[in-house]
Amino acid sequence: MPRAEKGIYVEIAIKGDLDRIWVHTQDPALHQRWDLRFSTIRYLPRASSAEPQRFLYATRIGFGACIAGEGESTGSRDDISGDRTSGLKFWSDDAKSLIREGAGYWRYIPGEGANRFLTWYDYRTRFGLAGRVFDALVFRRLIGWATAWSFDRLRLWIDEGVPPVASLRFAAIHAVARAAIGFTWIWHGLVPKLIFADAAERSMLGESGLPVELLPVIGAVEIFAGLAALGLWRWRPYFILNALAMLAALGAAAVHSPAYLTAAFNPVTLNLGMIALSVAGYLAAALMPSASRCRRGPREAER
Repeated sequence: MPRAEKGIYVEIAIKGDLDRIWVHTQDPALHQRWDLRFSTIRYLPRASSAEPQRFLYATRIGFGACIAGEGESTGSRDDISGDRTSGLKFWSDDAKSLIREGAGYWRYIPGEGANRFLTWYDYRTRFGLAGRVFDALVFRRLIGWATAWSFDRLRLWIDEGVPPVASLRFAAIHAVARAAIGFTWIWHGLVPKLIFADAAERSMLGESGLPVELLPVIGAVEIFAGLAALGLWRWRPYFILNALAMLAALGAAAVHSPAYLTAAFNPVTLNLGMIALSVAGYLAAALMPSASRCRRGPREAER
């Protein structure tokens, strides 16, 4: 097996039947549904099953543009161990494609409790030195992440019954909830507390029995909470802590500053809105793909 640092390696454990994994990855109509790297995959006719399977692929890159390429794959099965391997070559004559040509394989390894589905591939770039630098700094990391994210999307589909379109929506809901919570914390910590020292903020602090001098400290804590929402992207309990903090803050406002509960843009709407975002984010996080669930290097014995 080639060493992982010379290419991209991704492995995931899937409990579903090995034949089902094979079908979901070898059938182009199914493959294109879960693999983030491809928008369409179309097999070309072949004279016999002994010939490599040629295919065309395209990846939409936005604003109506796409990158097209070609490839061929072959599949084999070890009748004794059940281990399957699917070899792959791919290339693109599209001038927009960073990838000029590449090769790799998929392996399907049966196991007790879960099967191992893994890939290794590498490629050559175009655009000379600029292409190699961009690939090393940005693209290789991005396509490796996209491969791992897609593998977990496949796992969710097979093991949990979550269709790829639904898992993508759960990921989008989670991202929106995270971003909105983070923005709200940072805004309320930075603008009314650190930049303008809003009179209402100072009044509420005084009514709670705390010195007004703590306002910048509280602002810094809120900014930290917002940064944590973004920095702890995969840590699901953050949403629980955020909801509890909002409940505590709402309770404190009701006890010490009840007049503000009926004001415009009051703590009731703000805190309950943040709690609703926390609930949505917490539920979506359970059913969204995560590249972190994949192994990114071969096992020591397989190097």
